[in-house]
Amino acid sequence: MSEAVTRKRWVFHLPGYDPTPPAAVKRRFERELRRFEKTWSVRASVADGTDDTNWRVNAAAPNWTVDTEYRLVRWDDVIEAAARKPAWTRIPRGLLAFLDFAAGAMPQYLRANWRYAGFFLYPFVMFIVLVVIAILAGRFTAAATGWPIVGVVVTVAVVALLWHWPGGRMFLHLLFDDWIFSKDYIRRGDPVVEAKLDRTARELVEATRSGADEIVVIGHSLGAVLAIDLLDRALKLEPALGQKGARIALVSVGSSILKIGLHRAADRFRAAADRISASPGIFWSDYQAISDIMNFYKRDPLTAMGLPARGVPLVRMVRIRHMLDPEIYRRIKYRPLRMHLQFVSGNNLRNAYDYFMLVCGPLSIARQARGDGALSAIGPDGALLEGASA
Repeated sequence: MSEAVTRKRWVFHLPGYDPTPPAAVKRRFERELRRFEKTWSVRASVADGTDDTNWRVNAAAPNWTVDTEYRLVRWDDVIEAAARKPAWTRIPRGLLAFLDFAAGAMPQYLRANWRYAGFFLYPFVMFIVLVVIAILAGRFTAAATGWPIVGVVVTVAVVALLWHWPGGRMFLHLLFDDWIFSKDYIRRGDPVVEAKLDRTARELVEATRSGADEIVVIGHSLGAVLAIDLLDRALKLEPALGQKGARIALVSVGSSILKIGLHRAADRFRAAADRISASPGIFWSDYQAISDIMNFYKRDPLTAMGLPARGVPLVRMVRIRHMLDPEIYRRIKYRPLRMHLQFVSGNNLRNAYDYFMLVCGPLSIARQARGDGALSAIGPDGALLEGASA
């Protein structure tokens, strides 16, 4: 069989800024895997690993079987720690992060993708609206009581109340923390995340000697930034990464690469992305969707950052509308976060992009990205068609 066929794969998945704990991520993975089975007429099962951050997946059809070692590179603990900090520290730090990105990246966002620029502005515009409501309440109270100090107290209390609710329902807490983390990541990094990436880089290098056909690093959303960081660390440990032994593939999906990479202070990150793109042993594909406002649609992340054009990554456009039954798509099309998560969810319809086909399908990442995914390779019964792996 061709080297495009995979029998054993390791997957390192780096999620975005998502506080979902590993046990819940695993349950979601198993639920969405059932959709993959039905859509592609395959059999798949999950076996537990040592903890909720790793598990094994076996997928099979009439003439192929793939075993996948799945590693969830968790950093939800970092996100939860940030969420436990009091509002009186998070709000000013979030506003400072906004000012930092407004000065350091906002003009570049507008040039690269106005939809993402709107997403960037959303939490801060909504916060201003809540503050205006609180000020109006305070002024009314001051006028009614004749005591300006009472108006000030009411203003502060209403801001606190609106921050708690509806601010939480509007995802303001999560988005403020996201931008705070991003600002700190650019300036100095996060020590806990740095340690996680160092450990995972060592594990990745060890995995290349495990007999696997392919090692896949998948970064979703802000996790795509950490995926580049991870592979850069692995390259420092093993400069010939991917040039012998297991194939190495980086898959960035719905990524926030340009969220960080377009900031004028992100020299360290841009240098890492440049090294990854220049590495001959790493295949990199980047999947983008217009219906996901949290990614930069129709932009080559490397050239957008002013880095040399090497044809890397291979940029692929996907249509989420064509991945789901029409009724399901109608239910989620106005839910931005759910649309964003479709990049790591199961499809109801066969499509050139399918997260689970990348994770546990028989075709290599490069074969799927360079062609039509598995559309022309997998038959109605799930079998790998003759010559499809060439």
